[in-house]
Amino acid sequence: MPESRYDVLGIGNAIVDVLARAEDDFLAKQSMAKGGMMLIDQPRAESIYEAMGPAVEISGGSAANTIVGVASLGGRGAFVGKVKDDEFGRTFAHDIRAAGVAFNTPPASDGPAGVHA
Repeated sequence: MPESRYDVLGIGNAIVDVLARAEDDFLAKQSMAKGGMMLIDQPRAESIYEAMGPAVEISGGSAANTIVGVASLGGRGAFVGKVKDDEFGRTFAHDIRAAGVAFNTPPASDGPAGVHA
């Protein structure tokens, strides 16, 4: 039997979390619930991004994080997930590859960005 190219393959959502400090009044002005998550469209994401203070962007998603964990323990991991050819898509692709994970999914050139708040 030929040797497998990868030990583990993850298929999931390619997510870039945006972490920022926010006071309760900011959340109220943005109609956001503390500790909550909601799917939003790109114009809404851009509006929130403009209104908030400094932020840290961290690539993730449960499947991607699992495969990064495999790679950090010496395993050969690969990830399949859709990204857009934009800032967040390039950030995700860079981060997962820098962690030693094979990521060869070509970025989408059109369609909406996947945005969470």
